[in-house]
Amino acid sequence: MTPSADHTAAPTADPNRIPRHVWIISGVAMLGAVMSILDTTIVNVALATLGKDLHSTLANIQWVITGYLLSLAAVIPVTGWASRRFGAKRIFLISLTLFTLGSLLCGLATTDTELIFFRVLQGVGGGMIMPLAQIIMAEAAGPKRMGRVMGLVAVPMMLAPTLGPLLGGTIIQVLNWHWIFFVNLIVGAVAIPLAVRLLPANAGEKADTLDVAGLVLMSTGLVAITYGLAEAGTYDSFGNPHVWVPVLVGVFLVAGFAFRALRIKHPLLDLRLYGNWHFSAASIVMFALGAAVFGAMILMPLYWQDLRHYSVIETGLLTGPQGLGMAIMMPLSARFTERYGGGPVALVGVVVTAVMTVPFSLIGAHTSVAFLCVVMVLRGAGMGASFMPAMTAAFAALDRSQVSHATPQLNVLNRVGGSIGTTILAVVLADSLRHAHTQAAAAHSYGIAFWWSVGIATFAIIPCIVLMRAESNARRAARAAGAEDPDRAAVESGAVAEALA
Repeated sequence: MTPSADHTAAPTADPNRIPRHVWIISGVAMLGAVMSILDTTIVNVALATLGKDLHSTLANIQWVITGYLLSLAAVIPVTGWASRRFGAKRIFLISLTLFTLGSLLCGLATTDTELIFFRVLQGVGGGMIMPLAQIIMAEAAGPKRMGRVMGLVAVPMMLAPTLGPLLGGTIIQVLNWHWIFFVNLIVGAVAIPLAVRLLPANAGEKADTLDVAGLVLMSTGLVAITYGLAEAGTYDSFGNPHVWVPVLVGVFLVAGFAFRALRIKHPLLDLRLYGNWHFSAASIVMFALGAAVFGAMILMPLYWQDLRHYSVIETGLLTGPQGLGMAIMMPLSARFTERYGGGPVALVGVVVTAVMTVPFSLIGAHTSVAFLCVVMVLRGAGMGASFMPAMTAAFAALDRSQVSHATPQLNVLNRVGGSIGTTILAVVLADSLRHAHTQAAAAHSYGIAFWWSVGIATFAIIPCIVLMRAESNARRAARAAGAEDPDRAAVESGAVAEALA
C-alpha cells in the first residue's frame, strides 16, 4: 500500500517566517545606520572639552552639533531620487565612505572652523545612510514582512542617540576627543566591505529630474535662518543686522522654495500634503519635539560638567536615565497606539515631556542627582510616547501613494527643529551665563534655557489635540466605510519606523 501523501510530504515552510538573508541584509544596513545616528549626540558631552581645547565660545562650538543636523536635513530629500536613479546599494556605499572620510577629517581638525566644516561634510554622508538603509531593508523584507523588520530594528535606532553621550564620555575619559570621530573609522572599515559583499545590487532606473533649484533654495534658506539665530549669541541682540538680515534672507529663500514647490510637477518636497490638516498638525508636533528634545540634549551635559564638575564619563552615565525611559516606553507606546490611536498617546507623551522638563527649569547648583535622574527617566518616557504615535497618526490620514513623500518631510522637520532648537537654547544659555558671576546665578542660567525648552514642547500640545480629533474623525469614517485595508497598515508601520530614524 502506497503511503499517504500526508505522511511523505515535507513540512511546509512558515510563510510568515523572516528568511535568514533578510536579517543579514538588515544587520549590515543597520551597522552603518546606527553609526550615523549615534553621531547626532555623541559630541554632546564633548562640547565643553572642545570649547577649551579649540579656544572657542559656546555660541561658536555648538555649530559642531547644529551644522551636522542641518546637513543631515539638507540631503534627506535627495535620498529617494538618488536611490532610484543610481541604485540604493551604490549610493549607500558612497554615503558610508563620505561619512567615514568626514569622521577622519573631524578627528584631525585643529580649529573650531575646521571641525565645523568637516562635521557638515560628515553629515552629508550620514544624512543619506539612514533612509538608504531603510530602503534596502524594505526591498529585502517585502511589504508583508516590512512592518515586523522595521519594528525590531527601531529599538537600536532610537536608543543610539541616548547612548551617544555615554559612549562619548567614556572615549574622552580614556582617550581624547579626537577618538569620538576616529571610532567611526573602525566601524566604517567593517561596514563598507560587508556592504560590498552582502547587500543586493540593484540597477538604477529612470527617475524624475532632480529639483536642483528647490534643493538650493531650501538648504541655503535653512542655513541662513539658523546662522542668524546663532549670531544673536555673539552680538547679544536680535535687533543687530548680523542677526536679522540672515534670518530675513533665509525666510525669503524658504518662501521662494515653497512658492516654486507648489507650481512645478515634481518638487523636491510635495508641500501639497500640508493641505491635509491632519498631516500639518503632525508636522508641527515633529518640529517642536525635535527642537525641544535635541535642543535640551546639549544643556544637561554642560550642566553636569561645568556646574557640578563631573567627569565626562560620569556625565555620560548621568544622561543614561533618559534613554532608559525611552526604552521602557517605546514598546508600550506601540501597544497603546494600536489600541487608542496615535493622537491620544502623542498628546499624553508631549504633556509628560513638557511637565517633566519643568523641574530642570527650577534646577539649582546642588539639586539632588537622584531626583534629576528620576525626572530624566520620566522625561524619556514622555519622549518615547511622543514620536512614534505622532508619526502613526500622520500616516493614518494619508493615501498609500503619499507615504513616500511624507516620510522625508517629517524627517526634515524633525532634524531642522533639532538644529534650530539647539541653536536657540545654546544662545539663551550663553547670553544668560555672560551675566552670571556666582554658582547659583549660573544654575539659574540653565533654568532659563530649560524654560525655553518647556515653552517649545508646550507649543506641540495644541497640534496634538488637533491630531487627536482628526484621527478620531478618520477612524469613525473608516468604520463607516467597512474593514480597514491590512496591506495599508503594513505600509504605514514600515513608514513610521523609517521616519523615526
